Amino acid sequence: MSQAETTTTKPRYSTLLCVVTAGLLGALIGVALTTTAPVPGVVQPSAVVSAGIPVVRVLLDLAAVTTIGLALLSVLVGYDRPKLTEPIMRLARPAGVAAALVWATAAVVALILQTAEYKPGSSTLSPSDIGQYIVAVGAGKALVIVAVLALVHAGIGALALRFGEKVPAEVRVGLGLFALLPLPVTGHASNWNYHDYTMMSMELHVMSAVAWTGGLGAMTVLLVANRTLLAHALPRFSKLATLCLIISAATGLFNGLVEISLNPTIGFWAAIFTTPYGQLLILKLVCTGVIALLGANVRWRLMPQIVRHNRTALASWATLELTVMGLAFGFAVVLTRAPVVAS
Repeated sequence: MSQAETTTTKPRYSTLLCVVTAGLLGALIGVALTTTAPVPGVVQPSAVVSAGIPVVRVLLDLAAVTTIGLALLSVLVGYDRPKLTEPIMRLARPAGVAAALVWATAAVVALILQTAEYKPGSSTLSPSDIGQYIVAVGAGKALVIVAVLALVHAGIGALALRFGEKVPAEVRVGLGLFALLPLPVTGHASNWNYHDYTMMSMELHVMSAVAWTGGLGAMTVLLVANRTLLAHALPRFSKLATLCLIISAATGLFNGLVEISLNPTIGFWAAIFTTPYGQLLILKLVCTGVIALLGANVRWRLMPQIVRHNRTALASWATLELTVMGLAFGFAVVLTRAPVVAS
């Protein structure tokens, strides 16, 4: 095998398209499940606002996944072989900056839409309306923090464009994971009686899911055609992915069951099967199971071949796994806002 063959870079943009499409589809399915009949006399947000919020939140989450995954890629490929890694990282670094800017933009758009939802009777929104929403609602403050941190991440990424790995990738990974923390605590977790435990669980759930999805996505889009680097990075990522799977599945199940069990208005089993929240929880758990099976296939069947630099169908299997992950992210966005009430 020639050096050119082992260092080729052929980004798989089709994988990214599959993930985004699946995420949007999951969000729209969730919106359809949670749509309720208008209450007479109560002003409702417009359909554009109601559907736009989960769509924008999915794009926000996927931009965060992309940003963190691209930063994590540098850690996975290592720093001791710059002649091999630099062709990849010269693609990853500007993409990471662009993803961080999309992350910040999505946070601002989500802030505007959620302000419109907060003031459904207003035909127009002013800066003062947005300011009032930020002051009055925790989600508004969280979105501002996320937007600022995403912009800081883009700034650090811009430095990495100039100075390369002199700007440690670990700083970008750490900042990205830290920027995930504000939003989860403004959803259902903020209302639970055991909020200290559930907020920590929710944050672990989000960080593990994003690191897992982001790392796999970055490798699939940018690294899958480079057998030399893939043989080095995939075993390292596999250990991280296993840990993230365990944490994500355990915390997701814990958060969902606690939310249902602490709702006194409906029975536990009825809440699981008859409420939009329970139905979305089931869909998300099914996605997790499918993802675990696909991940096991990669680890136990494909990875031994990849380590030996053999050609495999990793790109197809990983794209399928990432597509299911995107679907799960779409369900998760709506799940954080779904009430535990009978449909």
